[in-house]
Amino acid sequence: DIYFEFDKSNITKEAAFELDKLVEAMNNDKNMVIMVKAHTDNRGSAQYNMNLSNKRAKATVQYVISKGIAKERISGQGYGESEPKVDCKENCSEEQHAQNRRSEFIIVKGDKA
Repeated sequence: DIYFEFDKSNITKEAAFELDKLVEAMNNDKNMVIMVKAHTDNRGSAQYNMNLSNKRAKATVQYVISKGIAKERISGQGYGESEPKVDCKENCSEEQHAQNRRSEFIIVKGDKA
């Protein structure tokens, strides 16, 4: 997983470090295809969070493509607040909110999958 700051979709230094590992894995397995699932915390409206998660998915995919991975090998989808990692409802701590603001990576296809 990579994580995002509150109300932002930009790739942080920490996220870039993790994404570079993903790029390396994809370079080592030329058949690997990745699906990015981007999420938000539950602050904001459902529609706003869906739009924000789609921006996060797009930013994640664009970063990987910018490192030389073919666009056919990675896709992304926003899920808004619909799949929280920590289902804390309205009583979330800042740390729990932070855990929910993430992109996850699903290996759709690959030699090592």
